[in-house]
Amino acid sequence: MPLGNLDTKRLPAGSVLIVGAGLAGLYLALKLAPRPVYVLTSRRSSVGAASAWAQGGIAAALSADDSAESHAKDTIAAGDGLVDPDIARTLATEGPGRVHDLAALGVPFDRNEAGELYLSLEAAHSMPRVARVKGDTAGAEIIKVMVARAQNSDHITGLIGWRAESLLQDGNGAIAGALARNDEGSLLGIEADITVMATGGVGGLFAVTTNPRTARGDALGMAAVVGAKLRDMEFVQFHPTAIDIGRDPAPLATEALRGEGAVLTNSDGVRFMPRYHEQGELAPRDDVARAIFAEIEGGRQPYLDCRTAIGSHFDVEFPTVFESCISAGIDPRTALIPVAPAVHYHMGGLATDSFGQTSLDSLLAVGECSATGVHGANRLASNSLLEAVVFGGRAADYINGRDWAERRAGTIRIQPWLSMGKDVSQTLRNAMTAKCGVRRDAKKLNALITLIDGLINRVGRANPLVASRIIAAAALAREESRGGHFREDFPNEADRAISSYLTYDRLD
Repeated sequence: MPLGNLDTKRLPAGSVLIVGAGLAGLYLALKLAPRPVYVLTSRRSSVGAASAWAQGGIAAALSADDSAESHAKDTIAAGDGLVDPDIARTLATEGPGRVHDLAALGVPFDRNEAGELYLSLEAAHSMPRVARVKGDTAGAEIIKVMVARAQNSDHITGLIGWRAESLLQDGNGAIAGALARNDEGSLLGIEADITVMATGGVGGLFAVTTNPRTARGDALGMAAVVGAKLRDMEFVQFHPTAIDIGRDPAPLATEALRGEGAVLTNSDGVRFMPRYHEQGELAPRDDVARAIFAEIEGGRQPYLDCRTAIGSHFDVEFPTVFESCISAGIDPRTALIPVAPAVHYHMGGLATDSFGQTSLDSLLAVGECSATGVHGANRLASNSLLEAVVFGGRAADYINGRDWAERRAGTIRIQPWLSMGKDVSQTLRNAMTAKCGVRRDAKKLNALITLIDGLINRVGRANPLVASRIIAAAALAREESRGGHFREDFPNEADRAISSYLTYDRLD
């Protein structure tokens, strides 16, 4: 439909509209200077950005003993057959330079007495390569620096208090901006020559997650209903060690704890990971998550035991985890931490090339809502912050190096947006966790799809329902177990590893 009497804001020619203010979006915005950039964000601070919640750090080949080849090899191995090797090499090769760039921007990475970056070991890495900030506050500290830099950059304008609801299209179907709503309910059509989705993941679609509840796959839903191609949507990573204290979202016990030697035990006092995987606590996340889930199903509460490995230094080395535990009456220096799997990261997303270009003209995607092929079926620990800066930087290079046609002529079309309501949202979250969680099967997934279709018939194509419908359809179609996707009715891997590509109009 045409914009009609709807309030509109036409951004200057050649401007970029970035939807989302996490690390990928803010780094991209900074690197686009002096091009005018408008950042659409629904919050007045970084608290809603999942990037700010990242605890472990940022992985890169930063030591003399390490190499981009080794990092790429670990990334490919963790992705269980679905990582694009060229994309993995791009991430690993460009990674160190981007980390040093963050340091130059003011990120206070932890360093040893010699002034070298302190690097920690995390699961499935062949050597220590994770740069940390103040122990377990890497995400928050990096975002703090990015926000300050953005606020002091003349080329960046913050459209604060607005949330994108749908995408605008010109008469040729190219993306021409976004329709946004503010906290008071007013709508605004923001017309832009270049639109970039940087909205994060899908954790808020599930009942148990470590993500902000607002991370509901809105970018995926918005883009899907106008024909965007999506990739590997079935692959959802469950972090094995969310702190099991009944909070929503669940606080996270970073993987770095296990890298420092913490072990997993159960309520019988038995260290159980060696029974499930030869790498024990440092096995890939999906293996650890399924092992913990199996212990829970067996009636044995899993715990993370940090008393020996971390002990009295816990409050200094891991202050965020320490504070979460203490707030629940648990002193991790002397007591066990109850843990459970929780949705933590989405490997799938909008299919893009290595510069963030989606299948739709004038629409790019960076960060967790994109799918370049760098994570495959299972993301390697602490590659997410690195992905944000490497591919955010590449998207900036691509945008600045291309002549973008103005999106001013022709009819502007708006896909209608619909609100789900709290009851529908909770119904969806509970169903996604129960039927599309750590262990899946055809019966559960078919029941989930029927439920989602019923909700869509009831309230319309709300973005979270569309995103959930695609995740469920992709999970049903993949009749094998691989990476973060485990099918009880197809427990083995297929002979060939093939990425899945879907569009919303071809699900049935």
